[in-house]
Amino acid sequence: MDEKFAQLKQDILSCRECRDLFQHEPCPIFQGGPMAKIAQISQAPSLKVQETQRPFNDVSGKKLKQEWYQIEDDVFYNPHCFYITSIGHCYPGKGKGSGDKLPPKRCADLWLAKELSLIQNEIYIIIGAQAANYLFPNQNFQDLIFKDQVLYGKPAYVLPHPSPLNRRWFKQYPAFEQERIVEIRRIIHNILELDEE
Repeated sequence: MDEKFAQLKQDILSCRECRDLFQHEPCPIFQGGPMAKIAQISQAPSLKVQETQRPFNDVSGKKLKQEWYQIEDDVFYNPHCFYITSIGHCYPGKGKGSGDKLPPKRCADLWLAKELSLIQNEIYIIIGAQAANYLFPNQNFQDLIFKDQVLYGKPAYVLPHPSPLNRRWFKQYPAFEQERIVEIRRIIHNILELDEE
């Protein structure tokens, strides 16, 4: 398992499959080990994440880690706690609007199933509509968020993206931050064996 994972990691890091789609050199970013208890799948790295080479090392990450999960960085970046990946491993570039471009589907098609087949996680956390739509196609996003899901035979929990660009969604669905994330946070803390205050 470790040899297969090490080889897959190297293969992903050296991937330049989407070079023709970007105006910058591809830079795959993911983190964690095969024994991680939680597999977290999001959309794609931000520009700051690409620059720092650290997943969720940005404004969205601050909200995710501090407000939603309520865990420290040393837990989030512990390879035995979280395997952090995305459907697009590289920063896709700036979009026409206020956000980034959508991640190329070919990245997830090429790598994601291979990654997840080698991770011995207990649960999945899926972040954002793009990741949710890839893993649960043609399903209502709000339904996915507010109901427990199953992915590859394991419990899965879908979250909205913690980006500041999502403020409107949070106002429209206050029950997420008031109730749903509290339930999910309790599950995360329980799996990671974190003491509840």
